[in-house]
Amino acid sequence: MINQQVMQGSWTELKGQIKERWGQLTDDELTEVQGNAQRLVGLIQRKTGEAKEKVEQELDQLLSSGASLASRTAAAIREATDHATDRVHQSYEHVADTVKAGYDQTQHMVKQRPIESVAAAFGSGLVAGVILGLVMRSR
Repeated sequence: MINQQVMQGSWTELKGQIKERWGQLTDDELTEVQGNAQRLVGLIQRKTGEAKEKVEQELDQLLSSGASLASRTAAAIREATDHATDRVHQSYEHVADTVKAGYDQTQHMVKQRPIESVAAAFGSGLVAGVILGLVMRSR
Protein backbone atom coordinates (compact mmCIF):
# COMPACT_ATOMS: atom_id res chain seq x y z
CA MET A 1 0.00 0.00 0.00
CA ILE A 2 1.20 3.51 -0.77
CA ASN A 3 2.76 5.37 2.16
CA GLN A 4 0.91 8.70 2.33
CA GLN A 5 3.65 10.52 4.30
CA VAL A 6 6.44 9.41 1.97
CA MET A 7 4.32 10.41 -1.01
CA GLN A 8 3.60 13.89 0.36
CA GLY A 9 7.26 14.35 1.32
CA SER A 10 8.49 13.64 -2.19
CA TRP A 11 5.48 14.96 -4.11
CA THR A 12 7.42 17.47 -6.21
CA GLU A 13 9.82 14.83 -7.55
CA LEU A 14 7.08 12.24 -7.86
CA LYS A 15 4.85 14.47 -10.03
CA GLY A 16 7.39 14.39 -12.85
CA GLN A 17 7.64 10.62 -12.73
CA ILE A 18 3.84 10.31 -12.67
CA LYS A 19 3.55 12.55 -15.74
CA GLU A 20 6.13 10.40 -17.54
CA ARG A 21 4.26 7.19 -16.71
CA TRP A 22 0.73 8.52 -17.21
CA GLY A 23 1.12 11.27 -19.81
CA GLN A 24 -2.60 11.90 -20.07
CA LEU A 25 -2.64 13.54 -16.59
CA THR A 26 -2.47 17.34 -16.63
CA ASP A 27 -0.52 19.63 -14.31
CA ASP A 28 -3.81 21.06 -13.04
CA GLU A 29 -5.09 17.61 -12.12
CA LEU A 30 -1.88 16.74 -10.29
CA THR A 31 -1.96 20.08 -8.48
CA GLU A 32 -5.54 19.38 -7.43
CA VAL A 33 -4.53 15.98 -5.99
CA GLN A 34 -1.76 17.66 -3.89
CA GLY A 35 -0.02 14.43 -2.90
CA ASN A 36 -3.14 12.62 -1.62
CA ALA A 37 -2.55 8.97 -2.48
CA GLN A 38 -6.17 7.87 -2.68
CA ARG A 39 -7.20 10.83 -4.82
CA LEU A 40 -4.25 10.19 -7.12
CA VAL A 41 -5.11 6.52 -7.52
CA GLY A 42 -8.73 7.47 -8.29
CA LEU A 43 -7.64 10.08 -10.83
CA ILE A 44 -5.34 7.65 -12.62
CA GLN A 45 -8.07 4.98 -12.67
CA ARG A 46 -10.58 7.44 -14.19
CA LYS A 47 -8.13 8.70 -16.84
CA THR A 48 -6.59 5.35 -17.82
CA GLY A 49 -9.05 2.63 -16.82
CA GLU A 50 -6.27 0.69 -15.07
CA ALA A 51 -7.07 -1.46 -12.04
CA LYS A 52 -6.59 0.06 -8.61
CA GLU A 53 -4.09 -2.63 -7.54
CA LYS A 54 -1.96 -2.09 -10.64
CA VAL A 55 -1.92 1.70 -10.15
CA GLU A 56 -1.00 1.30 -6.47
CA GLN A 57 1.76 -1.17 -7.34
CA GLU A 58 3.28 1.17 -9.92
CA LEU A 59 3.07 4.13 -7.54
CA ASP A 60 4.82 2.04 -4.86
CA GLN A 61 7.60 1.31 -7.35
CA LEU A 62 7.95 5.01 -8.18
CA LEU A 63 8.07 5.87 -4.47
CA SER A 64 10.68 3.22 -3.69
CA SER A 65 12.90 4.35 -6.57
CA GLY A 66 12.61 7.93 -5.29
CA ALA A 67 13.46 6.80 -1.75
CA SER A 68 16.57 4.96 -2.98
CA LEU A 69 17.66 8.08 -4.87
CA ALA A 70 17.17 10.13 -1.71
CA SER A 71 19.23 7.67 0.34
CA ARG A 72 22.03 7.71 -2.26
CA THR A 73 21.98 11.49 -2.23
CA ALA A 74 22.12 11.55 1.57
CA ALA A 75 25.07 9.13 1.52
CA ALA A 76 26.91 11.31 -1.00
CA ILE A 77 26.29 14.40 1.15
CA ARG A 78 27.57 12.57 4.25
CA GLU A 79 30.69 11.50 2.37
CA ALA A 80 31.36 15.03 1.13
CA THR A 81 30.84 16.41 4.64
CA ASP A 82 33.25 13.86 6.10
CA HIS A 83 35.82 14.73 3.45
CA ALA A 84 35.46 18.47 4.14
CA THR A 85 35.77 17.85 7.89
CA ASP A 86 38.97 15.86 7.34
CA ARG A 87 40.42 18.63 5.17
CA VAL A 88 39.62 21.29 7.79
CA HIS A 89 41.19 19.14 10.49
CA GLN A 90 44.34 18.63 8.40
CA SER A 91 44.58 22.36 7.70
CA TYR A 92 44.17 23.15 11.39
CA GLU A 93 46.94 20.70 12.31
CA HIS A 94 49.22 22.22 9.66
CA VAL A 95 48.62 25.77 10.94
CA ALA A 96 49.12 24.66 14.56
CA ASP A 97 52.41 22.94 13.66
CA THR A 98 53.63 26.01 11.76
CA VAL A 99 52.78 28.38 14.63
CA LYS A 100 54.46 26.09 17.16
CA ALA A 101 57.59 25.85 15.01
CA GLY A 102 57.72 29.66 14.72
CA TYR A 103 57.23 30.04 18.47
CA ASP A 104 59.99 27.51 19.20
CA GLN A 105 62.35 29.25 16.77
CA THR A 106 61.64 32.66 18.32
CA GLN A 107 62.12 31.29 21.82
CA HIS A 108 65.46 29.75 20.81
CA MET A 109 66.58 33.02 19.19
CA VAL A 110 65.67 35.07 22.29
CA LYS A 111 67.63 32.65 24.50
CA GLN A 112 70.71 32.92 22.27
CA ARG A 113 70.60 36.71 21.85
CA PRO A 114 68.56 38.26 24.65
CA ILE A 115 69.93 41.83 24.34
CA GLU A 116 69.42 41.98 20.57
CA SER A 117 65.90 40.54 20.99
CA VAL A 118 64.92 43.20 23.56
CA ALA A 119 66.40 45.93 21.35
CA ALA A 120 64.51 44.62 18.28
CA ALA A 121 61.24 44.46 20.24
CA PHE A 122 61.79 48.00 21.62
CA GLY A 123 62.63 49.35 18.16
CA SER A 124 59.57 47.68 16.60
CA GLY A 125 57.35 49.10 19.32
CA LEU A 126 58.83 52.57 18.89
CA VAL A 127 58.32 52.54 15.11
CA ALA A 128 54.74 51.24 15.49
CA GLY A 129 54.03 53.96 18.09
CA VAL A 130 55.37 56.73 15.85
CA ILE A 131 53.34 55.49 12.86
CA LEU A 132 50.21 55.21 14.97
CA GLY A 133 50.79 58.70 16.39
CA LEU A 134 51.15 60.20 12.91
CA VAL A 135 48.00 58.45 11.69
CA MET A 136 46.00 59.63 14.70
CA ARG A 137 47.32 63.20 14.40
CA SER A 138 46.38 63.43 10.71
CA ARG A 139 42.72 62.73 11.51
